[in-house]
Amino acid sequence: MGTVVFIGAGPGAADLITLRGAQRLAQADVVLYDALTDPALRELAPAARWLNVGKRGFADSTGQDTINALLVKYANECAVVARLKGGDPSVFGRLEEELEALAQAGIACEVVPGVTAAIAAAAATQRPLTRRGTGRSVSLATAVTRTGALHATRSADTEVFYMAGKQLAPLSRRLLEVGWPADTPASVVSRAGWPDQLHSDHTVATLGHAAMLHAGRPTVVIVGAGARPTQVRCDVKGFEVRRLTDISVKP
Repeated sequence: MGTVVFIGAGPGAADLITLRGAQRLAQADVVLYDALTDPALRELAPAARWLNVGKRGFADSTGQDTINALLVKYANECAVVARLKGGDPSVFGRLEEELEALAQAGIACEVVPGVTAAIAAAAATQRPLTRRGTGRSVSLATAVTRTGALHATRSADTEVFYMAGKQLAPLSRRLLEVGWPADTPASVVSRAGWPDQLHSDHTVATLGHAAMLHAGRPTVVIVGAGARPTQVRCDVKGFEVRRLTDISVKP
């Protein structure tokens, strides 16, 4: 019986994976990967069998029960099974269901953390999610529940809403209803962590204006203290861009 390693691939480009994640991926015999993981990560495990079990837009391409069964099946056949998840496995990644299925089957697991989309969006815009004196708390939430209900609160200084791209105008109205002032800053980032990421600034009242720009793209909305622009922006130039194959990863 083998081991299943849950690996956070990061929110975008392949080089956002952690060193430990890359090392574990290089050891895999089978990789069950999500829809939003960078195909370039295959270069780290070229001999492994790669199986797409991704989900997009609330439509299950592969049902959760099927994914659980595949994890158990391959763990019984192989030494190392990698479950490659976009972002961080523990943030809206259905990690609990898969851990429970493996525990019931008596299969050993490891979880390797990754960079979640909220962190990538904050990095892309150079806006810290926490601010000394004004931003002491952060909330992560999905904008829309599985049943289609819109979710919005005012429970933290900075609130980050995942999977919000199709609901920006309704989210704006809901944020106003739960007490956010109309002029509260709102930062919208789509495809955070990818070379083609887009960012736009709004207020809670004008959030719906971002819908056209970010249409059809995985989108994160940051509201409150963490969305406020910083006084100084540091644009660093001169870093060499290297291909994933140029970087040596030892198993």
